[in-house]
Amino acid sequence: MAPMSTIKTVCVYCGSGPGTNPNFIEAAKALGKALADSKIRLVYGGGSLGLMGAVATSVLDHGGTVTGIIPDFLRMRENALTRVQEMVVTPDMHERKRLMFERSDAFVALPGGLGTLEELVEQLTWQQLGRHAKPVLLANIDNFWEPLFSLVAHMRQTEFIRAGLTVDILKADKVEEIVPRLRAAAAQISDDQRDLAPDVARRL
Repeated sequence: MAPMSTIKTVCVYCGSGPGTNPNFIEAAKALGKALADSKIRLVYGGGSLGLMGAVATSVLDHGGTVTGIIPDFLRMRENALTRVQEMVVTPDMHERKRLMFERSDAFVALPGGLGTLEELVEQLTWQQLGRHAKPVLLANIDNFWEPLFSLVAHMRQTEFIRAGLTVDILKADKVEEIVPRLRAAAAQISDDQRDLAPDVARRL
């Protein structure tokens, strides 16, 4: 039997702005502390602004480790965070997303905008198509992601998400639920189920 997966690195997708609700920033900081306390490396988009900067800075402030992955054209716009232990600069967005996938055992989406949504939906699509089985969790802070859950339910009802093409979205309303739920989900999958071969990722 293949060994069960463990969570050593988590990719966090989130906004490069703070949003209008102060609880979003507080959630990002709390998640950063939770990752550091759990000895889980953060993989994220590399910026120092908004929720991205808050989660990464919190990981570092609490003794954790961070890998930032940022396209060259965004280094100035998103003010790349120089404190991280590792900063990977990519030539484009596609390479950034591929590396974020390869280096992560699970994915968490905090509140964010179109970029956050696009990265999240890509992972859900790959999972739906059987390309990976890594846990994907929405941090539903103050019900931020409820419209997306409603849309997914609508897609099921109208049979655009058909039986056999399930979308396994984990949900946490509180930050303290995130790491335990990721670990519980990862314990149910084997390493060979989790991994998408790098040569396959390059073709997606």
